[in-house]
Amino acid sequence: MSPMHFPCLQSGNHVGNYVSKFKYLGHIINNGLTDDDDIGREIRSMFARTNILMRRFGKCSLSVKLQLFKSYCLCMYDTALWVCYLKGTMDRLRSCYNKCIKLFFGYDRYYSLTQTLFELGLPSFDTIMSNSKFRFSCCLHSCSNMLVEHVTKIGA
Repeated sequence: MSPMHFPCLQSGNHVGNYVSKFKYLGHIINNGLTDDDDIGREIRSMFARTNILMRRFGKCSLSVKLQLFKSYCLCMYDTALWVCYLKGTMDRLRSCYNKCIKLFFGYDRYYSLTQTLFELGLPSFDTIMSNSKFRFSCCLHSCSNMLVEHVTKIGA
């Protein structure tokens, strides 16, 4: 059982403060141990990357735009680590992904998403998430690090 109040950390005359969230290796960790803050960071980042691509490369050919979008907007590295989040937060990320595709490639917002993905040859949001979790699982189970092997055996 952990205490409800922790003692102040002090080093010399400096007293340390506790924070409700912090960024570690690009991943936002909060004191509630949920991933909602990190998913929000990814939403903001995807909109920012898409806006940069639109400003700089909006008049490029479709093949160039596809390569740029795949390189800069489909790389969501820490998604496999997300396990505790609100459904609405993940729905906002899915909506962000779909909006970014339609904005960058010039599709009308009411145009069919399925048709858009088919025409562009891009994966759906759910496919990206499933592939990310599958690749992470494969890497985790094929890892020869003794500590990782031990932790995966405990979790199984």
